[in-house]
Amino acid sequence: MNLRRLIPLFDNSVSTWALEARLLRWLTLLWLFMGLVMLFSASYPAADTRFNDGLYYFKRQLIWVLVALIIFNIIVYLPLRRILGLSHWFVIFFLGLIFVTLIPGVGTHTNGATRWIPLGPVPIQPSELIKPFLVLQSARVFGHWERISWGIRFSWLAVFGIIILGILAQPNLSTTALCGMTIWLIALASGLPYKYLGGTAIGGVLLAVLSISVKEYQRKRVMSFLNPWADAQGNGYQLVQSLLAVGSGRFWGAGFGLSQQKQFYLPIQDTDFIFAVFAEEFGFIGSVVLLLMLSLYATLGLIVAVRSKQAVPRLVAIGVTTLIVGQSLLHIGVASGALPTTGLPLPMFSYGGNSMIASLMLAGLLIRVARESSEAEVVPLRGQGRRN
Repeated sequence: MNLRRLIPLFDNSVSTWALEARLLRWLTLLWLFMGLVMLFSASYPAADTRFNDGLYYFKRQLIWVLVALIIFNIIVYLPLRRILGLSHWFVIFFLGLIFVTLIPGVGTHTNGATRWIPLGPVPIQPSELIKPFLVLQSARVFGHWERISWGIRFSWLAVFGIIILGILAQPNLSTTALCGMTIWLIALASGLPYKYLGGTAIGGVLLAVLSISVKEYQRKRVMSFLNPWADAQGNGYQLVQSLLAVGSGRFWGAGFGLSQQKQFYLPIQDTDFIFAVFAEEFGFIGSVVLLLMLSLYATLGLIVAVRSKQAVPRLVAIGVTTLIVGQSLLHIGVASGALPTTGLPLPMFSYGGNSMIASLMLAGLLIRVARESSEAEVVPLRGQGRRN
């Protein structure tokens, strides 16, 4: 591989790509740039107080971005069939790590959940890193559904179910719901019979209701979502502060770096509620621009899916678009009070290496599908090579 291709701005071969692939690439880089700028602003007060270095989180995020961009560029230039050929091994590997997080003394317990495995100074979050491979393997299974035996079908359906249960046990209801919906939509797009999809949807809803009923903190979050002001200093505190931040932005915003809520009023402002800081600083106009960018990304993703001539790449495009845009909308919905409070990061905005790697991997997969869907294999005529 040409090493210059690992540096996005110096990759001259991009001009030969299809229009959708080029647009997606530049939109991804724009999204990433906006996220880094926003993280700088949102994380500065907390980093300055905790570490006497306002750039502490920002500098570490830059390191993760460099690592993620290398992986992103490898995916963009690697044939999709080769990536699909490895996806099942990564699914099994990260599935094992998900259950490793549940072992007492191994997984790191933070904010009532055990989602991380400390690997020296680097925390590994398997439920984030499994997302791109879950899309790939789901597309592979449902894209070849008619050509595989019932034994293989049941085996992979069981693996998907165990993944969902493993993430739910951490507990991580929001990621469970997101992964479950992504798999379900990929199955729907593949043409799976409605009787299977309907039963699965009902089972998923019942599982979510059961989890909320059993786990007290999830139940409190739902109740506080219905009326956060009833306990503004307790269970409704996060949502109340987020709503105050969003409302304070008004039409034009307070201005970059001038958020008041990030000054230790709004909790976890650099991850789960980073959109609230964005809305306060850039206002209604900035929020609309972000939503338009997500709409453009979703539109391009669906165009890539429609133009894909083969089932598996089409399902990969649908899965990636659903996951990355859907997670963004869920994050925005939580910060704006439209959905119950959850712990979903905003892709390419929120602080965290696992989320950054997963997000850029998903973006790379979509660009790879866009490139392949527009490339026709040129077969030279017999003897043409000798004459030329």
